Amino acid sequence: MIQLLVFLPLLTALVAGLGGRAIGHTAAKAITTGGLFVSAALAWTIFIGFWLNDSAGYTVPVLDWIESGNLSVHWALKVDTLTAVMLVVVTSVSALVHLYSWGYMEEDPSQSRFFAYLSLFTFAMLMLVTADNLVQMFFGWEGVGLASYLLIGFWYHKPSANAAAIKAFVVNRVGDFGFSLGIFGTFLVFGTVSLDAILAAVPQHSGQTFSFLGSQVDVMTCLCLLLFVGACGKSAQLGLHTWLPDAMEGPTPVSALIHAATMVTAGVFMVCRLSPMFEASPTAQAVVCVVGACTALFAATVGMVQYDIKRVIAYSTCSQLGYMFFAAGSGAYGAAMFHLFTHAFFKALLFLGAGSVIHAMHHEQDMRFYGGLRRHIPITFWMMTIGTLALTGFFFTAGYYSKDAILEAAFASGTSHGTFAFFVGAIVAALTSFYSWRLVFLTFFGQPRWAGSEHIQHAAHGDHGHDDHHAHDHDAQDDGTAGYHPHESPLSMLIPLFVLGTGALLAGLVWHEKFVGAEEGAGFWRGSLAFREHLMHAMHEVPAWVVWTPSVAFFLGLGLAWHVYLGKPSIPKWWQNEVPGLYQFLLRKWYFDELYDALFVKPALWLGRLFWTRGDQQTIDRFGPNGAADVVVVGAGLARRFQSGYVYSYALVMLVGLAAAAAWMMR
Repeated sequence: MIQLLVFLPLLTALVAGLGGRAIGHTAAKAITTGGLFVSAALAWTIFIGFWLNDSAGYTVPVLDWIESGNLSVHWALKVDTLTAVMLVVVTSVSALVHLYSWGYMEEDPSQSRFFAYLSLFTFAMLMLVTADNLVQMFFGWEGVGLASYLLIGFWYHKPSANAAAIKAFVVNRVGDFGFSLGIFGTFLVFGTVSLDAILAAVPQHSGQTFSFLGSQVDVMTCLCLLLFVGACGKSAQLGLHTWLPDAMEGPTPVSALIHAATMVTAGVFMVCRLSPMFEASPTAQAVVCVVGACTALFAATVGMVQYDIKRVIAYSTCSQLGYMFFAAGSGAYGAAMFHLFTHAFFKALLFLGAGSVIHAMHHEQDMRFYGGLRRHIPITFWMMTIGTLALTGFFFTAGYYSKDAILEAAFASGTSHGTFAFFVGAIVAALTSFYSWRLVFLTFFGQPRWAGSEHIQHAAHGDHGHDDHHAHDHDAQDDGTAGYHPHESPLSMLIPLFVLGTGALLAGLVWHEKFVGAEEGAGFWRGSLAFREHLMHAMHEVPAWVVWTPSVAFFLGLGLAWHVYLGKPSIPKWWQNEVPGLYQFLLRKWYFDELYDALFVKPALWLGRLFWTRGDQQTIDRFGPNGAADVVVVGAGLARRFQSGYVYSYALVMLVGLAAAAAWMMR
C-alpha cells in the first residue's frame, strides 16, 4: 500500500511530463489527478488506522542504495503516526489542488507540464516524510526544492517569475548547506544516518562536548542548530524568509500547494522527527522558540500593510510557521504538528479562495481594486470567511484548538523563552486577526473599486491577455465597476473549497484530543515524536486569562479592522501620512531585501565583474588563449612578409643566411 501511495505520483508525473503531447492535456490531467486521489485515499486509510489505535509503526524496504566504507544507506519507507499525519496533509491538499487546477489553468497552453510538475513535487514531498534515514530525507528535501523552482517559475516568460524562482532556489541552498553540515556531523557522531538508530543513541551522546576555537561546544546543540538552519530555509524563518513572498509569482494553485501544507512545513516536520535530539539540547530549543516567535511577529507586522491578496496570505503562512516552531521550541511537538495539520486546511482554503477571487477579477491581485464582491461571488466569500475564522481562532474552528494549544503550552513550559513566545504569540494573534479581516473587508465589502484596475479595464473591453483564462459578462454601464460583472468560479474550483472548508471547521474539534490530549496524546503518537505528558497536563492548569487571551486577541483584531476599513476608511491614508517612516519600514518588509542586496548581492556582483574583467578578460584570456592566438597572428604576419614570390627576395635571404653561417663558423 505505502509503495503505491508514494510512487504513483512519480509514475503519473512521468506519463504527463514525457507523454503529454502524445496523450493530450485532458488525459494528462486525468492521470495525474486520479493518481493523487488514489494516493490520498490510501493515506487516509493509513491515518485512520493510527487514529483508531489499530496500527503499529513499520518500515518497508525498497532497495539497497549506498554502501561506502562505514556508510550504509538503504532506501526504505518509514510509516508511523508522524508519517501518517504528513501523508494525509500532503496527498489531500495536493489532490484538491490538482482538481482545482482543472478550472484555474483551463486555457494555459502548458497544462500537461504544470500537472506533471505538481505530481513530481508531491512525490518529492512524500519521499521526504517517509524517509527512514537522513540521506533519504535530504533526497526528498532537495527534490522539493527543485520542483518548487519549476513551479514558481512555471510562467517563465515573466521576468518576475524567473527572478522569484531563482531567489527561492538560492535562499534555500543557504539553508540546505546548514542541513547538509548537520547530516555530516550527525554521521560523524553517531556513525549512522538511520533515524531509528540515531534517536535511540541520543542519551549516550547527551552532554558530550568538543573543542572549537578554545571553547567547549555541546555536540547536540551544534548538530541541532545546523539542522535547524535547514529548517529555517525550507520553512521561511526569519533571516531566510525572503523567498516566500516572491514565490507568489507562480500560479495560485502552486501557492496553495507549496505554502499551505507541504514544502514550507518540511522544516517543522524535520524538527519534530528529530525531537529527541532537540530535547537533549535546551539551548537549541530556546533558539528554535525565539526564532519562531520573532518570525511570527515580523510576518504579522508586514502582512498588515500588504495589498497583494496572495502576499497577505503568504506572510500569514510565514507567521503561522513561526507559531509551529515556537511550539516545538517550547517542547510541545504534538501542538506544533496539530497546528501544521489544521493550518493545511484553512491556509489551502484561503489560497484557493484567493485564486477564485483573482479569477473573478480578471487576474487582478491588488485588493485596492476589489470591494463589494460578496454579492457577486458569494460561495467564494463564505469559504474565505470560514478560512479566516479558522486562521484567526474563532471559537471551535480548527485554528481555535491548535493556536490555543500552542499558546497554552508555551506559557505552561515554565521557561523564559516559552513565556516570551506566549506574549509575542498573543500580540501576533491580534495582528493576524486584524490583517486577515482587513483582507476580507477590502475584498468583499464596501463599494466596488474595479474601475481603477488596468486588468479590469481590459476585461471590460474584451481585451484578454494570455493569462485571462475565463470569459465574463460585460456591459456598457459606467457605475464605477468598469462595466464588469465578476462570476463565480467553475465547479472544479469550488469543490476543493467546500472540502477544505469542512476541514477548517471540524479538524480541530475531531482530532485535538489525539494530537495534544494529556490522556490520548501519548497513545496516538506512540514515540514517533517526543511527547511531554506533563506539559500537556500543565496546559490544562494555566490561569483563565491565558486561556482567554487568544479569543480576546481575535475580537480586538476584528474590531479594529472593522473600524479602520469599514467604519472610517480614511484612517489608513491618515496613518500613512502621519507615520510614513513606520509605514515604509513595514511596507518594505523591514528592509531585509535591501539589506541583503547591500551585504551580499551587490558585493557578489562586484566581485563577479572584477573576476570577469580583470581576471578572465585582462589576465587569463589576454595571456592565455587570446595571447597565444595573437602570437600566432603576429608570427604569421611576419612570415607573410618573406613569402613575396620574387626570386631575388629568396636569393637575398639565402645570401644573408649563408653569410650568417660563414660568420658563425669563422668566429
